[in-house]
Amino acid sequence: MGRPRALIAVLAACLLLAGCGSGPSQVGAAFLLGDREVTQDRVQGLIDKAVRDQPAAQQLAQQHKLDLLGREVVTQLVLHELVGRAAQREGLVVDEALVERTLAQDPLAVPVPTTGVDPSQLARQIAYRARDHREAITDQVLMQALAQKYFPRMTVTLDYTSVVSDDGGAQPKSMREKALAKAERMAAGPDAATRVIREDAASGTQTNVGERIPAVQAPDLAATVVFGALPGDVVAFQPSSEQAGWIIAVVRQRDLSTPQQADQSADPSTNQLVAIGMRLLQPYADDGGLKVNPRYGVWDPVAMSVAPSAAETTGFVVRGKGAQP
Repeated sequence: MGRPRALIAVLAACLLLAGCGSGPSQVGAAFLLGDREVTQDRVQGLIDKAVRDQPAAQQLAQQHKLDLLGREVVTQLVLHELVGRAAQREGLVVDEALVERTLAQDPLAVPVPTTGVDPSQLARQIAYRARDHREAITDQVLMQALAQKYFPRMTVTLDYTSVVSDDGGAQPKSMREKALAKAERMAAGPDAATRVIREDAASGTQTNVGERIPAVQAPDLAATVVFGALPGDVVAFQPSSEQAGWIIAVVRQRDLSTPQQADQSADPSTNQLVAIGMRLLQPYADDGGLKVNPRYGVWDPVAMSVAPSAAETTGFVVRGKGAQP
């Protein structure tokens, strides 16, 4: 009688792991991207390596916060797959001299501080150090190269409205719900966004139509979801973590081919270029049908990272009806 009971337990565990059909179909996959499967074993191996080698990871383990590290490892492996696809499609060539110079200094060999660091940032630094250092640095160099290719000629045109209050105390949670509801209304049809924005403008809400934003004039904004979304997509996000307000925008045009006049003072830093390059990977996740195992969470296209759950993403991307595929 023990064998059937054991089999039932195994099957139940497999169903739980598969997230009742909501995540990757292959048991054992951390995530799927097109025909590429990255296994949970690979993720767990990096977590184990981090805990074995890094005091900061041992601290997270003691605090029962290794879920933060798991999500960050999956995030970095997803980005690794995405930048590889982008490099192949765009014909990007790795600057090996830059990789070698960086490896010679090897910033990833420096131990992660165990005090005074936000746990999420701590997990990110731990995950970088657990990975192969050449691979991690190469990913950053490729993101920088992708940004350098497109930054001078990136422009988006938006129609947008906003949510600045929940009408009952400006609680961020209820503002988030209002932002999502408005985004879904705006994505309901070809003219839906125009109607919503017109209504909001009449009520005194901050709105604008035909806002054209060249990346060279706004390097920080070029790293946000509006530059990664496709025409017809509706995005909802908070421009600043220090302010509670939300922007809900429909992307009308996305131009990556027309050079723009640059202001020398707006030259992006290396970190900004890497962030912009990461943002340019956003459509590759959609193209590949990225699916993250629910064990780790869900993919957040606004943050370009794994979030604990759909209720904890930093914003939304809603595909408009009739939007560009």
